[in-house]
Amino acid sequence: MGTDLQGKVAVITGGTKGIGLGIAEALVRAGAKVFVCGRSKTDVRAAVAGLSEFGDAAGETCDVRSEDQVRQMLEEAVRVFGGVDILVNSAGVGFNGTTVEETSGDVFRQTLETNLFGTFYACHYAIPLLKQRGGGYIINISSLMGQYAHAKAAAYNASKFGVNGFTEALMQEVRSDNIKVTGICPGSVNTYFGGDTPSEEKAWQLQPEDLGAVVLDLFAMDARALPSRIELRPSKPPAK
Repeated sequence: MGTDLQGKVAVITGGTKGIGLGIAEALVRAGAKVFVCGRSKTDVRAAVAGLSEFGDAAGETCDVRSEDQVRQMLEEAVRVFGGVDILVNSAGVGFNGTTVEETSGDVFRQTLETNLFGTFYACHYAIPLLKQRGGGYIINISSLMGQYAHAKAAAYNASKFGVNGFTEALMQEVRSDNIKVTGICPGSVNTYFGGDTPSEEKAWQLQPEDLGAVVLDLFAMDARALPSRIELRPSKPPAK
């Protein structure tokens, strides 16, 4: 596709803040029409207003745990922009800090339903839309914690290990349909995710715009090349 994405339509789940918003801004600046979703109507409006300063943007509230809401959200993106060429699954939750014994069934369920099921729902309904456009790109935001387990993070680990396996299988299924699939596994990112707070003290962490830059690099690659999984780490974490 190249980094000139004029005429391409990108749907970004969790695109109202953090990593998703950083990717949405990179895509809209590159000429794509972006459609973001999030659970908060206020956040959706604010994100769309900010993104519209750089190009065409729209959005809708959507809880990715709901299959019907995901389907309806993608239908709205098609209604607004005429189709879908790019899907970025960035919606996610993290409730770390409790042991398996301490973790409630509701927290475990919400984590998997958001991070894994939500990714499945969006891919499931987006694939036919991408095929209608002759192909496209699916980018799933996972985590280094989808490859390396940590105590007191079992629910999040399980969800992201699942995303990585799902992404690899999907890549093999749809590449013959001219649909590329990449999983991005970032380390620490300076956002509000998981109850964290952005601050100058954490400036060593990755920034949302770093993920946006990686996504643009994917589109700059030749059509024959497919980075199926990317690990992205802070270059200079504090010494332990």
